[in-house]
Amino acid sequence: MNNARPILNRTQIDIIIKRLCFQIIENHDDFSNTVILGLQPRGIYLAKRIHKELNDQHASLSIPLGRLDTTFFRDDFRRRDSPIIANKTNIDFNVEGKRVILIDDVLYTGRTIRAGLDAMLAYGRPDLVELLVLVDRRYSRHLPIEAKYIGTTVDTVESERVEAKWEEIDGVDELILKEQNTA
Repeated sequence: MNNARPILNRTQIDIIIKRLCFQIIENHDDFSNTVILGLQPRGIYLAKRIHKELNDQHASLSIPLGRLDTTFFRDDFRRRDSPIIANKTNIDFNVEGKRVILIDDVLYTGRTIRAGLDAMLAYGRPDLVELLVLVDRRYSRHLPIEAKYIGTTVDTVESERVEAKWEEIDGVDELILKEQNTA
């Protein structure tokens, strides 16, 4: 039984990415002190798209882009039954004094973002951190974390899961809502 309900298709995601980039441009007049960090594993695909769109809109931009793994900074990594496989962090720049745009696909409890903030500090103390997400699942936060840039907002219950699918790894760009098996 297919219990997935589409929320966004590729065209809608592309439009949202363009809108988010316009919002970033409005807030970052000068990008010389700005860096982008995509959170592993799936936030990196949105980060790459945002990075590419910003560069397409302003060819003169040279914004550093990095990948940040939060696995061992999570407060729940020792509570899992199976071993955790970390993703690769790839940041070849210092975030000290920078304006960081931290990017993830889905904002749910806030725990991944909190872990991302902790992991990021290994690369310096930023001047400012702004959070960008494709989807904000409202009413589900465990921590007081809020995104500055939000693609769309979805109201969900705990038995539902929001998944962002990316062409690069899933063969399709879409956002779906799935009922999780609770049995």
